[in-house]
Amino acid sequence: MNFYLQRDIEEIIDRAYAELSSLSSKRVLLAGGKGFLGRYFTEIFRQFNKSSSCKIHLISVDNFASSTPEPKINNESKEAIEFSSGDICDQSFISSLGNFDTIINAAGIASPYHYRAKPLQTLDVSVKGTRNLLELSKANNAKFTFFSSSEIYGDPSPDKIPMQESYRGNVSTLGPRACYDESKRLGETLCYIYKQYFGTHTNIIRPFNVYGPGMQQQDYRVMPNFASNIKSNKNLKLYGSATQTRTYCYVSDAMIGFLKVISKGLAGEPYNIGNPSPEISVAKLADLFIKLSYNKISKDIIDYPDSYPSDEPMRRCPEIKKAIVQLNFNPIVDLEDGVSRFLNWTKINYTRNA
Repeated sequence: MNFYLQRDIEEIIDRAYAELSSLSSKRVLLAGGKGFLGRYFTEIFRQFNKSSSCKIHLISVDNFASSTPEPKINNESKEAIEFSSGDICDQSFISSLGNFDTIINAAGIASPYHYRAKPLQTLDVSVKGTRNLLELSKANNAKFTFFSSSEIYGDPSPDKIPMQESYRGNVSTLGPRACYDESKRLGETLCYIYKQYFGTHTNIIRPFNVYGPGMQQQDYRVMPNFASNIKSNKNLKLYGSATQTRTYCYVSDAMIGFLKVISKGLAGEPYNIGNPSPEISVAKLADLFIKLSYNKISKDIIDYPDSYPSDEPMRRCPEIKKAIVQLNFNPIVDLEDGVSRFLNWTKINYTRNA
C-alpha cells in the first residue's frame, strides 16, 4: 500500500520548509511511527532529507497495537531514518533508545472501535507511555510534543462552540469512550507537571478530525467506513441520528500545523489544529461522498453496532485563532477537494469487501 499522495508530501515540505529546517541536524524520537500520522512524519522527514545537507535524524518506534507492519525500506539508514519495534510503556525500551533533541508522542489508539476493544492499553499508552517519554525529555532537555485529542472537550454546550483551548470540557469518567478521553486529559496534565515542576518544554496538540490518504480501511471511523463501502459498492451506513456534526481537516493542512507547533509552539501551550469550517452533519458528509463516488450507492441510517461506542459528542468544531496568531497556521484544502483526493486514493488502495 502507498500511504500518501506525493503531491501532498511535496505541498507539506514546501509550506513548512522553515519548520522542517529548524529540525535539521537534530535527533528526533517519534512514538507511534507506524500510525496514520507517524507514517506522514516519517515520509516528510525522508523526502526533506533528500534535499538537505543537514538531515533530520529520526528514530521511529511503534508496537503495532493499532497499526499494521510494512516492509522495511532498505535505504532508511542512508536517509537518517531508523525504526525500532517496541512499547513506550516499557521504560527499559525507552532508556535503550539514546539521546534526543525533540520527542514527538503521536502514539495512541484513536479509533473508537479499537479503543473499545483495548481500553487498558489505550489508557497505558497515553499515561504510562507519555510519562516515560517525558522522563526522557527531562533527562535530555529535549522539546516534547504530546498528541492529545479534540475528544478532551467532551460534549460541549452550544455556547462553547467553537471550542477554545481554554475550555475545560464536558467529559464523563464513566462510559465506553472514557478510556480514551480521560487518558488524553491525563497526558495533558503530565505535560503541565513536567513544564511547571521540571522546566521541560512541552506542547500539546489537539487534532480535530484529521483525514486523508493513509487511513487504514479497518480504522472504522466515518471516512474510512464510507470509502470502504464505496469501494465495495455498498450503501453508506450512518450510526444513530446522523445529525452529529464535525469539521474535518485534510492531512496536508494538519501536518503543516503539527510541524509549526513542534517547531515554534510556546512552551506549555496547547493548540487546536483543525479546520474550523464547514461544520457538517454525518448525513451531509455522506451526501458529499455519494456525490464524489465512482459507484452508484445510497445511505442507510442504522443503530450503533455493539463494537462502536454510542455516546459520541453531538458537535465538534475548533477555534484556531491561537494557532493562526502564534504559529501562522492557515488550512487551505476545502472539504470537497480533500474528500476527492481521499476517495481517489482509496479507489486504488482499499480492497473490495464481500
